[in-house]
Amino acid sequence: MTVQFEGAPAATAVRVRYFAGARAAAGVAEEVLSIAPAVPGPVRASDVVEAVLAAHDERLAAVVPACSFLLNGVALRDRSIEVGTGDELDVLPPFAGG
Repeated sequence: MTVQFEGAPAATAVRVRYFAGARAAAGVAEEVLSIAPAVPGPVRASDVVEAVLAAHDERLAAVVPACSFLLNGVALRDRSIEVGTGDELDVLPPFAGG
């Protein structure tokens, strides 16, 4: 159930792209999630990560803690950053290689 606060902005549509093990765990390469903020105010990157976890099962939940994220192609280090409609969040599990 989504609760819409009076005066709150409409839900924010964010494209989420999954790579490697995150893609396998999510079962999709990408999806668009419609996210309403948990409290009155803007949607934050933490809200997007929570929505990703809510949209999938425990397989993705096991992978996400080890993942790093890109927001619009830039490393996301602060999950309190505001996210807007049309933004893209990439979910990147640890990669090995040489």
